[in-house]
Amino acid sequence: MGAREFDLIARIRARAATIQRDDIVLGIGDDAALLQVPPDQLLVLATDTLNAGVHFPDDTAPADLGWKSLAVNLSDLAAMGAQPAWCTLSLSLPAGDPAWLDAFLDGFLALAAKHRIALVGGDTTRGPLSVCVTVHGFVERDRAMRRDQAHISDDIWVSGTLGDAAAALMQWRAGATIDPRLRERLDRPTPHIALGRALRPATHAAIDLSDGLLADLGHICMASRCGAEVDVDALPASDALAAAFDGDARRHVQAAGGDDYELCFTAPAWAREAIDTIALDTGVRLTRIGRIVAGEGVRAFAGDGAAWLPSASGYVHFD
Repeated sequence: MGAREFDLIARIRARAATIQRDDIVLGIGDDAALLQVPPDQLLVLATDTLNAGVHFPDDTAPADLGWKSLAVNLSDLAAMGAQPAWCTLSLSLPAGDPAWLDAFLDGFLALAAKHRIALVGGDTTRGPLSVCVTVHGFVERDRAMRRDQAHISDDIWVSGTLGDAAAALMQWRAGATIDPRLRERLDRPTPHIALGRALRPATHAAIDLSDGLLADLGHICMASRCGAEVDVDALPASDALAAAFDGDARRHVQAAGGDDYELCFTAPAWAREAIDTIALDTGVRLTRIGRIVAGEGVRAFAGDGAAWLPSASGYVHFD
């Protein structure tokens, strides 16, 4: 017999108590949390929902799902240059399984501890497996990185490597053996909080890559009323991806695959040296892949200068 709802909530509350913050006036246990926002900061809020079979394979380990559900939200804070503070967790569960919940919390709270983000509330209900997390963070006034601030002639940069998570999903859907290095990138993405904070003085616009590079860069172009040119052969690839995919197949998973949770940002050419220094200081690879231009939309080119068109620009939730 599964555990009752309030037993699950008590379990979550006990586990979450390991992360304490002085700005929590009242956390889990009442109708709502009471939280103190610093007077010189803006509150930054983001939320994401992950559904079984849509956003993660059905066989995903609960600890990995716990990690990922928080990571994808922290990535949004990183793209704004924000410092994490609090989060809420809403779980739809097919059954009240304490062992599953404990394993989920192992992953969730391990990542929460790394970024000192406290769990302050949420909800549990019976239904198809679904996880909704909302994160709150702080950023200094006038220091947030936004999508609508790209400038003509800006360089376009990306962090890390692209395409690993999409490649793992392709292998999973094909019933093939999944390279564990690619599966790790799908199950446990790394939110680049320190990088986002460091980039703020050098960066004009930023976004995190969840739906695919071309689609997400398109959001910057739309918000900033500009165009972009991208060299798809300059996109950074991991050794695992290079071994598994080549040619157009690799270009597609890197440019349009999604689930990378890396940062894409634009910066003036004069900031190149500073960005190289930030890469060294944070230990995160940063690669220049294109430039912001007049016009609209994203145009992709191969290394030889020929136009390149993907079969799709990125993940579409509703078509």
